[in-house]
Amino acid sequence: MIEIILRAAGPGDAEAVARLATQLGYPTSREQAEERLRHVPEDPARLTLVALREAEVAGWMDVAARHTLDSEPYAEIVGLVVDEQQRGARIGEQLVAAGVEWARQRGVAELRVRSNVVRLRAHRFYERLGFATRKSQKVFAKAIG
Repeated sequence: MIEIILRAAGPGDAEAVARLATQLGYPTSREQAEERLRHVPEDPARLTLVALREAEVAGWMDVAARHTLDSEPYAEIVGLVVDEQQRGARIGEQLVAAGVEWARQRGVAELRVRSNVVRLRAHRFYERLGFATRKSQKVFAKAIG
């Protein structure tokens, strides 16, 4: 079995992060990824990891702690993608396990994830890991700048 190494993401991972975000359906340039990654180390309420397989970035995950007025604190996987050529190698599973441990260390009792309704394979993946559907919702956005 090929070893998977998880480590903190950094600006040097921008090209791979952009490539994988684009695979996920969110077209991203290297420059955009660099800018987004620049703020990661300074945010203690966030865990952003890359998964390395044979020294290449094969996936990434971004988890954020959430403190809201309507619920107890929770952590949310705000992004997770594994290279389409690497899926099935348990990379995503290892990333999620790291997110669970990170949340647990912060005293958070729940890890959440949102997944587009068309991502049926992702839904099965999360269900296999013990996640359960809580609700369906629409996401509204308004351009403000």
